[in-house]
Amino acid sequence: MRITDVRCVEYTGSMSLPGPLWEDRLRRPTDVYPERAAEGPAQPPLREDGGHEVRAIFLHVDTDEGITGSTAVLSEQQAHTALTLLRPGLLGADPLAAERIWDLGYRSMIHGRAGTGMLALSAVDCALWDVRGQYFGVPAYVLLGGPTRDDVPAYASTLGDSLAVGDASRRTRELVAEGFGGVKWFPRWGPGDGHRGVDRVVELVATVRQAGGEDLDIMLDAWSSWDIQFTVDVARECAPLRLRWIEEPLPADDTAGYAALRRRLGGLVQISGGEHEYTRWGVGRLLREDLLDVYQADPHWGGGISEMVKISALVSAAGRQFIPHGQSLQCNAALTFAASPGLIPEMEYLLRLGPLYQHFLADPIVPAAGRVTAPATTGLGMRLADDRVLDARPL
Repeated sequence: MRITDVRCVEYTGSMSLPGPLWEDRLRRPTDVYPERAAEGPAQPPLREDGGHEVRAIFLHVDTDEGITGSTAVLSEQQAHTALTLLRPGLLGADPLAAERIWDLGYRSMIHGRAGTGMLALSAVDCALWDVRGQYFGVPAYVLLGGPTRDDVPAYASTLGDSLAVGDASRRTRELVAEGFGGVKWFPRWGPGDGHRGVDRVVELVATVRQAGGEDLDIMLDAWSSWDIQFTVDVARECAPLRLRWIEEPLPADDTAGYAALRRRLGGLVQISGGEHEYTRWGVGRLLREDLLDVYQADPHWGGGISEMVKISALVSAAGRQFIPHGQSLQCNAALTFAASPGLIPEMEYLLRLGPLYQHFLADPIVPAAGRVTAPATTGLGMRLADDRVLDARPL
């Protein structure tokens, strides 16, 4: 079997929503500037049919066996890199030769070992796992050694939900009733808000704890926009509320800051992160310095499924846990259902982005009663739902 073409296509569709896609937004690193902090959440444009416009770029790898492997939700920059830098080396290659293709792609982009270059290589690698699963007629997790179980718990990420106390309470009760055993919230407050910001974060956690009960896992995602003191203050004041982890409190490159933060926290709360780190070498540096409790590398960003297998081994050997970042449910399911429950105990489900990212898929992954069942589709399950595609534009 040989690769005959590598294509990127932008699909357009329409999605009906009961209200705005985003009720609120998370804090961003640029919010250190007051004019940026004042910006509200961006909304997708409305179409004439009354729905919200959905656009997604897919990467397709075609083969001479009639099998096409796909990856979803690329940026224009990723697509450009894949088509201009990686495509020439992929044409005519054996799509089953995972290590050779990854290694050649990595070595051919000396300035692409991180950032957009690695994101593009990640997309190609994931698409090739879709090809391989289809070729052998099994889900990708079978090729990785699974299944290790029939289903796994999912925690709910509330990105975009209203942070108002009443709304957070209501939403938490709904999610617990749906069977979720954990929820992650995305506070909009940070160091620029002073101690009032700490109070607002603590109020949010207290609200969720009261609404969700004592058994609910509660996590916070700061998206690289807090500092050491703000994080320590939040952790100390949330201690009675049993916060499970604080995610990415500092910028990804601030390894000295993470080391200092770990010393000051003294195990008071877990620190998670790693979604903005790249390859086994980047995660290896974090592990050597013991900067995180939970590692969250993303297969769409950090090197693809092939690289996540190596990262999984490193995290396991270090005695830590690995919960892949929730950009791609399909790739995460492949990794999760091939891993020990002790290493990858659960999956992340983004309540608003999950349906959006999977809008064009015929077989989306959707939790039921707070759990995800092992997919039965071959490969990664990237078959398009043709009735949802209103326009397809090759890039």
